[in-house]
Parts: sequence; C-alpha cells; structure tokens
Amino acid sequence: MYAVFDSCGKQYKVIQGQIIKLEKIIGKIGDKIEFKNILMIYDQNKLNLGKPIIPGAKIIAQLILHGKNKKIKIVKFRRRKHFRKIQGHRQLFTNIKILKIKYLI
Repeated sequence: MYAVFDSCGKQYKVIQGQIIKLEKIIGKIGDKIEFKNILMIYDQNKLNLGKPIIPGAKIIAQLILHGKNKKIKIVKFRRRKHFRKIQGHRQLFTNIKILKIKYLI
C-alpha cells in the first residue's frame, strides 16, 4: 500500500514505515501529526484517486528530526561592470516517519 499526499505545495509518495524529508513543520520531536490532503491511495490492485482529495483519508506521522540542509551559494555576476554578489542559504527541513495510512473504502 502506498499513498500520495500534498504538503507545503509539494507531493510525496509514501509507504508505511518510511522516513521522508519535508519542508519545516512546526512541532516538537516525537509529536504525531496528520496529513489530510491525500491525493491517491493504491492498495492491493485498487487505485483510489481523489477529486482533488480523498474524503476521510489521512496519514499519521511522527516528527523525527529538525535540521538544516547543506548551504547553497547564490552568485550574481555582471561581466565588465565590476559587480559581484555572493549570498548563501540553508533551507530548514523536518524528517518524519509514516506510522499509518487510513482511509474508508
């Protein structure tokens, strides 16, 4: 069984027990959260598609870790103009573990 859900404008395909990295989610480590924007569930040759979401379906997950990704460099450069600007950015993330995928048939 796997499901596709929407979080922070991005879609993720998950199975039960999987650990995934999402955008920063507010909460303490160990808290359980629910995702209700379930777009698709596949279970034993049955495909359930939402229009746009599946009513009554939810994914229960647990917060595992908060952190920052590797630093990326943003470089702006204009040739022959003596202009150069370097900036860095580290995106915040949250690791979650999928505990259960629930839905009504």
